[in-house]
Parts: sequence; structure tokens; C-alpha cells
Amino acid sequence: MKILVYGINYSPELTGIGKYTGEMVEWMTSQGHEVRVITAPPYYPAWEVHGEYSAWRYKKEQGAATVWRCPLYVPKQPSTLKRLIHLGSFAVSSFFPLLAQRRWKPDRIIGVVPTLFCVPGMRLLAKLSGARTLLHIQDYEVDAMLGLGMACDRKSNVAKLAQRFEQSCLRNVDNVSTISRSMMNKAIDKGVDPQRVIFFPNWSEVARFRDVAAADVQVVRESLRLPEEKKIVLYSGNIGEKQGLESVIDVAQRFADRPYLFVIVGQGGGKKRLEKRVTDCGLHNVVFHPLQPYDALPALLKLADCHLVIQRRGAADAVLPSKLTNILAVGGNAVITAEPETELGQLCDRYPGIAVCVEPESVDALAEGIECCLALPAHNAVARVYAERTLEKENVLRQFIAALSPEEFGVKS
Repeated sequence: MKILVYGINYSPELTGIGKYTGEMVEWMTSQGHEVRVITAPPYYPAWEVHGEYSAWRYKKEQGAATVWRCPLYVPKQPSTLKRLIHLGSFAVSSFFPLLAQRRWKPDRIIGVVPTLFCVPGMRLLAKLSGARTLLHIQDYEVDAMLGLGMACDRKSNVAKLAQRFEQSCLRNVDNVSTISRSMMNKAIDKGVDPQRVIFFPNWSEVARFRDVAAADVQVVRESLRLPEEKKIVLYSGNIGEKQGLESVIDVAQRFADRPYLFVIVGQGGGKKRLEKRVTDCGLHNVVFHPLQPYDALPALLKLADCHLVIQRRGAADAVLPSKLTNILAVGGNAVITAEPETELGQLCDRYPGIAVCVEPESVDALAEGIECCLALPAHNAVARVYAERTLEKENVLRQFIAALSPEEFGVKS
């Protein structure tokens, strides 16, 4: 089967959408499918293009999959306007490489959102080549932007225009997939036929995160200079607007006299601001580290006594944090900030003990949740069992391919 994957984020990005798209493509090629990818140079979450790539030149990479890297604008400090230019620049630069795939005649086009700006080009190629289309929603970018107040009021003309464009994109592809049940319901609420909606959750290599050697944990602890006598409260991932990590700094200030060390591992547009705040407050119980290699991730997650899955109010149902899958697989104890009616809130309600769920943007609630989490047994059996039953990579990808087109997508046993 010929599959074209089209999206702005891709390997070798270590976190988020790029990581999952890259792993999906790797799995598809291993199953004998012929895959091509149209994407951008890696830049996330640092918002800086990796050194061996260029933001201004096209590049073709040949491997198990053929990959075209298309130029784009990458702002150093993302704002709403700069993000729109960033997303639009990729949609424009990738348009002609996309249409060039007409001669190849893909059977399926899988578009990964963000960005919705790419959907018109994807639909045009489908009409020219006879391909069927699937839009995979990793992030409801319009809802996230409006819910976080990053753009305009939901009732403004601009917001209504953005919502109509989103609905048009969702309704005019053959299938829509997304990563959580509540996000599936949201697609249906936006007018997508329920029969065309596919559940495609982010996954974990459960065995890799289940079997972590104590020696590996010690190596990572020593490399990051994390003292044995401290309880490690870990946030690992993107440091941006959706997270609202300022509350973590406020909690750290309250716990300055406790044997807790707040470890923030990651990159993103908000990192410098957080570092400055820690310096201004004179805090010695908060340390920052860059993203760690994927090979070190299981050990990093295993050493934490408390994991933080932090999101601002309004984002927890538009975005499901990809970091949570590996935290569950490692059997970690986590504090999740989410309202009860969101996907994350419902997850904690359906599986008591899977995590500690607290009110978003509340320093009091977060502080209480961290103390509760640190009092739990070191191994979270509920989280581990859920990961093994629901998030195993091989099972998730096989079910996705089967649901996408069982009569066409053969899967090797």
C-alpha cells in the first residue's frame, strides 16, 4: 500500500507529535507498506531548527521511507501571530512537493494536525490522485488557541471564521482519527459522521518502560546530579503556553524547606521566562535540564517520585499530553491538572489510583496533590496495568491500520 504522511512535525524530534509520527512511519514500513513523508525540518520543542538542517532549503532524505523536508518560518519566541505565520509558511512551502506526489498516486494520505492550513492541499491531491484521506487530530489547534485566550474571543468574527474553516476540514476528508474518546466526541460535535471517526491513541513501548534496570536509573541520576536524599518532582516535556508551569514555581517556593527537588526537563518558548523567575525568587530547589535522549527516558521517568502533567484550564480536552503514556508504562505516580469533565479527569475517575487529579491553575491544589502523590507507594500498579492493556505500541498501530481500511491494509502477522 502506498501511504503519504503529511505533517509539520516528524523525527528526529524527541517529544510530542513528531515522535509519534516518526514511530508510526517506521512501523508502517516494517509492515511492507511504501511510505513517503512531507514534513518540515525538526525544530520542536526548542523552536530552533536542528543544526544539521536548514529552515530555508528543501531537503530529500532516502531511507525506509522517502522524506521531503520543506522550509518554514520558526519564531524564536512564539506568539499567536507568529504561530499562524509559522503554520502558514509550512502549508505554502509544502504545497508543490505535495502535489508532485500525484504521479506516485498514493492510496492513502494521512494528514497530521497541526496544521489545518495543510488540509486544502491534501484534499486537492486526493482529488487528483484518487487517494482516500485521513486527518489525524493530535491537537485541536483552534480550540486550544481560543480556550487559552491566545487569540480572540470565541464569539468574535475571527473566531467564528476559524471554527468554520476547521469544520470544513474535518467534514471533507474520508476519515478523522484522534487520540482520546473525548476528542472523538468533539469531532462528532463538529459535524463529523461518527462512522468516520477512528480511535488512534498515542502509545508506549510498554516493555521498554516496564523493565528499567536500577543501574540505568543510577547513571541518569548521576549525570543530572540529582541527590539521593531528595524526593524528585519531575516535569519532562514541552515548556510552552499550554502548560502554565508558573504554578510549579509557586509550589516550589512554598516547599523551599522540604526535601523536595523540582526537576524541569525540556525545551520550549516559556523556558527562559521560568528560569528567570526561579533566579529572581532565589530558589535552590528547582533545576532545569535539556531534553534527554530517548534511550535515557525510561530511567529518567523511573527515578521520579512524582510526575507532573500540567496544563492550563481550557487545554486539557483539546490536547492529551503524550508524556502521560510513558509515565503510566513505567508505573509512575503523577499529578494531573484537569477539570473533572475532561478526558484526563474522566480517566482518573474511571481508574481510581491511576493518578492524582487536581484543579488546573490552582497553586493550593497542586501543592496538595504533590504531597498526596509523594505519600503513595513507589510503584503504581494501576497505571502499569492500564498501560499494558491499552497503550502497547504494536497493538495500537495494528488496530489503527485495521480500522482505517481492513479490506485494503494488510498487516503482516
